[in-house]
Amino acid sequence: MAKEKIPVTSAVRQLRAEKVPFSDHLYAYEEKGGTAASSRELGLDEHAVIKTLVMEDDRRMPLIVLMHGDRQVSTKELARVIGARQVSPCTAEVAQKQSGYLVGGTSPFGTRHPMPVYMEGSIATLPRIYINGGKRGYLVGMSPDDLVRLLKPQLVTVGI
Repeated sequence: MAKEKIPVTSAVRQLRAEKVPFSDHLYAYEEKGGTAASSRELGLDEHAVIKTLVMEDDRRMPLIVLMHGDRQVSTKELARVIGARQVSPCTAEVAQKQSGYLVGGTSPFGTRHPMPVYMEGSIATLPRIYINGGKRGYLVGMSPDDLVRLLKPQLVTVGI
């Protein structure tokens, strides 16, 4: 079996340009499989697999939320924390337009349009995280310190 080629996405380009050390992790993408499928395929703890969610506030301003794979986002709590009346997930079309990535392959790095990033604070305490590299079936492993340095997210506690 031929070795799969590592994709060169906008996320990978940004990580390389910023000289961030990262590891490549390819897996068989499963439609609607989410972090449960990627963590199972790669033998990783789902808590360390970080999902990238594109949401919008009540003014339709897009934002990125980074959350542990085994947790959900309390949109009510997130809205309270960021001073919005409400926060909800974007449609797949809006998420793709704003990020430049297909849903299921959304990375917080190298997005088409800059968006504020909110990250569950406990992600920063993990020794290593695995996050989408900009393509379905592709995660990058990295230090959460590098993610914080690059994205400068606002740390929040909104996981349930």
